[in-house]
Amino acid sequence: MSDPQHETALAGLAGQTNTDGLAIEMSEITGRGMIDLRGNLADRKFSQAAKKVLGVDLPKAPRTSASKGDLVVLRLSVDQWLITCAGGKTAKLLDDLNKVLVGVHSLAVDLSDARAIIRLKGNGVREIVMKGAPVDMLAPEMIKGAVRRLRFGELAAMVHIVDDRPDTFDLYVFRSYADFAWDWLAQTAAKPAAVRLFGRQDSPAV
Repeated sequence: MSDPQHETALAGLAGQTNTDGLAIEMSEITGRGMIDLRGNLADRKFSQAAKKVLGVDLPKAPRTSASKGDLVVLRLSVDQWLITCAGGKTAKLLDDLNKVLVGVHSLAVDLSDARAIIRLKGNGVREIVMKGAPVDMLAPEMIKGAVRRLRFGELAAMVHIVDDRPDTFDLYVFRSYADFAWDWLAQTAAKPAAVRLFGRQDSPAV
């Protein structure tokens, strides 16, 4: 019998794309583990236990993230966070979380294979994302560390702004739609399709 082999969602497809004709850099991020963590942040036992393992406070504010080394915590909702880390550390991290959260109303699950991560880097990334999502990526709050769940090209997706000098975005999509998202980006990120807007502007007073 042949041994089972693990392949990423975009194995083969990413390597076949001619990136020379793109206005930005585009690549698949591999080797990352993902843990879905749920709990009540108002429960000090939960928040302190999570911090003990992660080494960083769970982000409280909407659309924010926290990080320490190669570990990143993305706030998804009032009681949900996505923890990403080096793939080789996932099992131990999950085990440590489940140990300290015994007796605490919470849930920690390994979802490493549920999503694909596509990294977009360079001048024009924001405009490309806005082609597929009705979100103002030039808004003042869209800075390094920001997290935004959105509808992207008719897909449920999420953007994490890894850096803004230069713009570096990680686009999270569910694994079964990764090839569609990649093909969509490869076409809309082509140099002839580039769109340039006026840059960041302050949000109007309401």
